[in-house]
Amino acid sequence: MTPEELTLAVEGGEVDTVVLALPDMQGRLQGKRFHARFFLDEVLAHGTEACNYLLAVDVDMNTVDGFAISSWEQGYGDFVVRPDLATLRRVPWQPGTAMLLGDLEWLDGAAVQPSPRAVLRRQLGRLAEHGWTAMAGTELEFIVFRDSYEQAWSGGYRDLTPANQYNVDYSLLGTARVEPLLREIRNGMAGAGMTVESAKGECNLGQHEIAFRFRDALGTADNHVVYKNGAKEIAAQSGMSLTFMAKFNEREGNSCHLHVSLRDADDRPVFAGDGAHGFSPVFEHWLAGLLAAQREFTLLMAPNINSYKRFALGSFAPTAVAWGFDNRTCALRVIGHGSSLRAENRVPGGDVNPYLALAALVAAGLHGIENELPLEPAFEGNAYASDKPRVPTTLRDAAELFEKSSLARAAFGDDVVEHYVNAARVELAAFDAAVTDWEKFRGFERL
Repeated sequence: MTPEELTLAVEGGEVDTVVLALPDMQGRLQGKRFHARFFLDEVLAHGTEACNYLLAVDVDMNTVDGFAISSWEQGYGDFVVRPDLATLRRVPWQPGTAMLLGDLEWLDGAAVQPSPRAVLRRQLGRLAEHGWTAMAGTELEFIVFRDSYEQAWSGGYRDLTPANQYNVDYSLLGTARVEPLLREIRNGMAGAGMTVESAKGECNLGQHEIAFRFRDALGTADNHVVYKNGAKEIAAQSGMSLTFMAKFNEREGNSCHLHVSLRDADDRPVFAGDGAHGFSPVFEHWLAGLLAAQREFTLLMAPNINSYKRFALGSFAPTAVAWGFDNRTCALRVIGHGSSLRAENRVPGGDVNPYLALAALVAAGLHGIENELPLEPAFEGNAYASDKPRVPTTLRDAAELFEKSSLARAAFGDDVVEHYVNAARVELAAFDAAVTDWEKFRGFERL
């Protein structure tokens, strides 16, 4: 949707509300709803202000210590949300509504470097110096429940009713039970400007996936967060709920596999070549960089305590830092050929912040390319049973690796590294102070 089209829609009474949103540290959308006429007259050209604590709070929106950009001592001032007109779109599931995303700036016009869009833009700028553009796709899974979000909250998220009672992976009969909701989501996202490919069932009870066509990396990340927020809104309108938690229960977790490839200035694929396996030297170095940086960059792909519950043997979530051809036991799965040749990173879960994860993949790939790292042989067989290096198993381990990583500091800057290490520390402190249901069942009577 162009600004001119928005103006015509407002004048014609089709749009009366405009949402200006910003992705926060967790990849959630925060922002404001404007009366459409006011947005056109005042906000479109100048942006709006928002409290800078939006990048310095935990999931519960509690103010927490340790962030350099925002604190009580600094008075919790504002930053500017500058509309990105390329993201303007209709929101079909909300009557009379259009939406766009914004970039964060300080009042002097400088970018807020730890903001997720800025972190990704910085890495894409590094790619552009080589004459390349990153294309990306995200495969995001979720679990659907018959309970509303309010019912789930009131019941402590216990005894929820999944939308399916058995494994419906690829089952047309099983997915038909949830098709009214899946159809609403698919059509809503198509109306919001996304290219919807398909929907399918997954392995956990009530688990599903809707796939979208790849596009430029920033556009993919933008679509990802709009889709994730919109899917929850559409489920709520149907009296249902869905979760993107990485690991809701002891069954299969929600993954978010990331696919990335490169194109040159003439829109030609960069990864295909005349080398072994049809690889170009660039792709070999790219893969080597992904492997070399995986452990140090895992924090940006698995940002929460719960993220690490996915990494279990034989779970289709990776534990080994290895690459293989169409091998789902490896962290990196190489698929496609010729112009479609690409690497799929299987580490992120459904709770991932797509901006940070894609930034990590680009930074890792550039590390391999700029240092001409050699690529190890493809792994064959069951990587779960291999002696390959392991994906970090806890948030604490991943945060420590990220904090001590000279590669991370060179790629992202000390300010970004310290910001997201502090976010991890905040989550760890909150979890360490909590008494879980597991402890109560384990010890109330028997200990």
